Amino acid sequence: MIYLTNDKTSFPSPDTASEEGIVALGGNLTPERLIEAYSEGIFPWYNEGEPVVWWCPDPRFVLFREKLHISKHMRKMLREAPYRVTYNHCFTEVMRQCATVPRKDQDGTWIHPELIEAYTGLHKRGIAHSVEVWEGDVLIGGLYGLKMGKIFCGESMFSKRNNASEYGFITYLQAHPDIALVDCQIYSEYLERLGAEEIPRKEFLALLGKAYEERENEKIIT
Repeated sequence: MIYLTNDKTSFPSPDTASEEGIVALGGNLTPERLIEAYSEGIFPWYNEGEPVVWWCPDPRFVLFREKLHISKHMRKMLREAPYRVTYNHCFTEVMRQCATVPRKDQDGTWIHPELIEAYTGLHKRGIAHSVEVWEGDVLIGGLYGLKMGKIFCGESMFSKRNNASEYGFITYLQAHPDIALVDCQIYSEYLERLGAEEIPRKEFLALLGKAYEERENEKIIT
């Protein structure tokens, strides 16, 4: 297992990951390091006070846009539009809510101050995005993640009303037709109901590489 001693230490190939999907340990969460990680399909996931743990699991849990399942109930909600949805209105607060709102069968949170500071830095660079769901002026749901070309790397979501995060997630995809794939990282029964599925890591990395290449080409053209 490689230990990232400084910013110049590159990530090893995801093919060298442990059976659990751990690629490397240590290092920091600078914007440059995070951008490097996500461009290679690697993400940090660790507890506060511990060394950073970098993951690239196999299989990978993803949602293809064309396979998104919208229930009849949610279609009705979307038509009636009971909530207001905004984007990038209060990124840091969305992260804080994701960290504090209780989840079924989950004790504590991996979203600690160090992560909030790091991803807020990515948000200021226009890479990390948030979705906010409002009931009047009250924030009742939301999610955040990174947009890498045509791939949205989802990190976490929260709900204070039934279906609030799902409402925001679907609304965000509808408002961003360029997103072809959502990286959900690891299995979730909730996201499976929305159409997410497991694919081999190699397949995911090939899709990510293509999306990242298209993103770089767009920069050159513009």
